[in-house]
Amino acid sequence: QVQVVESGGDLVQPGGSLRLSCAASGSIFSIYTMGWYRQAPGKQRELVAAITSDGSTDYADSVKGRFTISRDNAKNMVYLQMNSLNPEDTAVYYCHANVRTVARVYIDSWGQGTQVIVSS
Repeated sequence: QVQVVESGGDLVQPGGSLRLSCAASGSIFSIYTMGWYRQAPGKQRELVAAITSDGSTDYADSVKGRFTISRDNAKNMVYLQMNSLNPEDTAVYYCHANVRTVARVYIDSWGQGTQVIVSS
């Protein structure tokens, strides 16, 4: 069993910054990709940023230059530094991990989400 837990969501003013954290734990042998998705009210969940175990990254066009994803492989953690936030970034942010379990089975694990609200 694998658990994924996010933290760091908050209410922030436009132009402000937040750092989200995500920790994966449990029956983990290795993690290939970790990433952040978000879902705004009335919209589909979308990829924000992802990072592979060797550090390759991918970003949504809407966050390029403002958000930075990073990862600590030793701790099975991933972070999302969000700068220059605007109201369109308001959403529930979900952490995703593509995990290879100790049983050598690949699974997709999701966190419960953390709310980010950008408002004055």
